[in-house]
Amino acid sequence: MSRRRTREMALRVLFEVDVGRQALEAALERMRPEVSGHEWEYLRTVCTGVWTSRVELDRTIAELTTDWPIDRLANTDRSVLRLAAYELLHTETPPQVVINEAVELAKRYGTEDSGRFVNGVLGTLARRVTRRAQVGDES
Repeated sequence: MSRRRTREMALRVLFEVDVGRQALEAALERMRPEVSGHEWEYLRTVCTGVWTSRVELDRTIAELTTDWPIDRLANTDRSVLRLAAYELLHTETPPQVVINEAVELAKRYGTEDSGRFVNGVLGTLARRVTRRAQVGDES
């Protein structure tokens, strides 16, 4: 299974937990038969990471979407942004890969404007992350 497909499954789990108010472990277990080995570890790790970090992620996203409070974002956009923000902040996945994958998910599952919106928010976040890393390297 590809990482793209696993991200799509992560989005489904996160959406179900956020909007459907399902328990994370129950939502993950429903996906378990569709995923194997290494991809299961990624799915479980990223979903758990996003869900346990959602307060931090929402605060970060809210800083970048000042015209749209986090609770007013489209449910799909919020889930895509949380997933991608988590990857940008907590994994070694190259920022451009994270952004491209998130934009594709937003286009596929969101509204007509979701791809552009997600791209803009994540582009700004990626620049922030890069600047912080460069400042950290200089010290």
